[in-house]
Amino acid sequence: MSGRGHNPDGGITEAMDVNRNSALLVVDVQNDFCDGGVLAVTGSMTIIPRLNAYIDLFSARGMPVFASRDWHPVDSAHFTRHGGKWPDHCIRDTAGARFHPQLRLLHSTVIISKGTRREEDGYSVFDGADARGNPFEKLLERMRIRELYVAGLATDYCVKATVLDAIGYGFAARVCADAIKGVNVHQGDDEQALEAMLSAGAEKMTLNVLH
Repeated sequence: MSGRGHNPDGGITEAMDVNRNSALLVVDVQNDFCDGGVLAVTGSMTIIPRLNAYIDLFSARGMPVFASRDWHPVDSAHFTRHGGKWPDHCIRDTAGARFHPQLRLLHSTVIISKGTRREEDGYSVFDGADARGNPFEKLLERMRIRELYVAGLATDYCVKATVLDAIGYGFAARVCADAIKGVNVHQGDDEQALEAMLSAGAEKMTLNVLH
């Protein structure tokens, strides 16, 4: 990294470089969380162009891009009808679980599936694994990634849980504040989630400071 400055609220104000130990993580941009989905996040569609710009930037520099997805079994305890908090969503191998078609993921994108077991909520991407069953944390270690740029859905659940876990595991976490949206079950949940991430040691940044 070079040329970083900080706002009092945790935002990065000066240009910064993506280094060879950095990776982008796009969290849960799936049909069920976007417009028309059973658990749509208000404003989710507005961040997709920005997400695509992040993907293009990281890919052009040869930096890894990860994309996580909820991949629940049909009988998940995460669902209301089985005692959980949420309506049925992102059931594996259904249209709702697919990445939104406007999200331009490349073939090189590493897909991380989470919430795959009945008893798992799977909020954090660190609870997930790739297609071969490699845990996300182990993949990062194997690829010598020490810094994660996190974007996607939703600020107050999976983004927050992932960022807090990243910090807990010793990774640097950058929250892409211009490419996240919250569920806001209660008004202001997204703002409180961002504050919790920054208080834990994450940094807030936006696309325009990357070069």
